[in-house]
Amino acid sequence: MSPSTSPRFFTEREVARHSTSDSCWVLMGTRVYDVTAFLRMHPGGEALIRSRSGKDVRQAMEGPPHRHSENARRWMEQYYIGELDRDSDPDGAQTLRERRKTSEQAGGKTAGEKTTQEEKVEEDDTTSPYSRCAPVDLDKDLVDWRKPLAWQVGYLGEKYDAWVHQPVDRPIRLFGNPLLEAGTKTSWYWVPVVWLPIVFYYSWYCYSTLAKGTTRIVLTSDISIPVHQYVFPVLFLTGWFLWSFIEYCIHRFVFHMKPPAHNYYLITLHFLLHGQHHKSPFDGSRLVFPPGLASIVVGIFYAILCYTLPEILGTSVFVGGLCGYVVYDMIHYYLHYGSPKRGSYMYSLKAYHVKHHFEHQRAGFGITTTFWDHPFNTVIPDEEF
Repeated sequence: MSPSTSPRFFTEREVARHSTSDSCWVLMGTRVYDVTAFLRMHPGGEALIRSRSGKDVRQAMEGPPHRHSENARRWMEQYYIGELDRDSDPDGAQTLRERRKTSEQAGGKTAGEKTTQEEKVEEDDTTSPYSRCAPVDLDKDLVDWRKPLAWQVGYLGEKYDAWVHQPVDRPIRLFGNPLLEAGTKTSWYWVPVVWLPIVFYYSWYCYSTLAKGTTRIVLTSDISIPVHQYVFPVLFLTGWFLWSFIEYCIHRFVFHMKPPAHNYYLITLHFLLHGQHHKSPFDGSRLVFPPGLASIVVGIFYAILCYTLPEILGTSVFVGGLCGYVVYDMIHYYLHYGSPKRGSYMYSLKAYHVKHHFEHQRAGFGITTTFWDHPFNTVIPDEEF
């Protein structure tokens, strides 16, 4: 709802009726929010929001156990739909606006006067910490959302870093050309469809080759060590572990580089690589890597391993790393759209990753694991959801 639009008014009974997964409303003071679209995204799970449907969530937002960030509150404003009218007729037949209009027409009060309910709304808006968050009005954003964003963001300059880390719940269009735009979008299932056959084939190839007993690591002209098929799981897991480190490094040092404010091209590159994901973290078409782009990283990974290790050993490590990448992309998608069971490992990962998006953009770079955040001192402080 645009700030210039007069708010709708709802009765308490009407708000209370919206308590299902198909329609879920909550209150913050007298402000009414339709959070249906956010149920699956919430790190605490759908049930946590539904248990508060029709109720005032200000205390939950303030904590304990978790005080929501300014970005989370700004995000909430996207779902604002109107105000609560506690004084309306029991049957909800006449809203505050309608009764005010009737009163004015009857000469009951002048147009400049306010009803008690309207004064209460203004009082809540003044005292509530949520009213201090600027309402989300995308029509007055720093960019024109009606046009492709790829060529606009570079002009934001020093405002880019703050802008890109204020997330919104809407899809992003990067390019005007439909074919180019389509190439930037990927449904999650294409990742396993494209890469798992390669993982299965090379796993079989490496294991069967090692099973022949002809593979040896030559130390000197007189000494060599045989490599049996039983070593393959170790090589495979080594590759997976190596990928987890690469995942961390790419996310931290490439995706979260801070482009110079004066460099249009680096800002644009950053937005295309990762900035667009932070601006619209729940754009489901851009949560996994397009296979074409991923193949560049995969190819480099394979070439380096086969150059530094004997061919079959390098391939064994590579296939473990490739499997790790597939798991990484699937977990990343799940962390945004899944509803893991409270207390599970995936639940903690989801909460960790959402905090990275909304509050700690300079920390929490691990996706499938938080392991590498510890030695590099980028761990997000533990906080219960």
